[in-house]
Amino acid sequence: MRTAVKTKADLVQPIKQHRPIDMVHLSKQTLGDHGLECEVLRLFAQMIEVYFARLAASTTQADVLAHLHTIKGASAGIGAWGLADLAKAAEDELRAGAPVNPERVADLEMAVAEVGAFIADILANEPAW
Repeated sequence: MRTAVKTKADLVQPIKQHRPIDMVHLSKQTLGDHGLECEVLRLFAQMIEVYFARLAASTTQADVLAHLHTIKGASAGIGAWGLADLAKAAEDELRAGAPVNPERVADLEMAVAEVGAFIADILANEPAW
């Protein structure tokens, strides 16, 4: 019996494709109901745009904290872990007394755009409700 000789190329693991939303988590949250999954994604896409706009327009620390907390919770609920982590980090910094970090807000904006594009791709071939 011959065994195959493994080369370096055989040992290299493929790079895992980054997904802005953990679809397994979302499926568990929606009990495997694909229609509900799509509706949750539609609602989240709308909500996240509204709350990011509110965050960007906030003039008080209390408002910034409230909007970050909402973004964090909603993102974690659907499995948008990267977005949830960014919102949590910004929230933690503010609670620790640091000023609003413009780079952190820019990172949040990019993450919101990435999640929105991911959702749009998923929903592109789905019927509208």
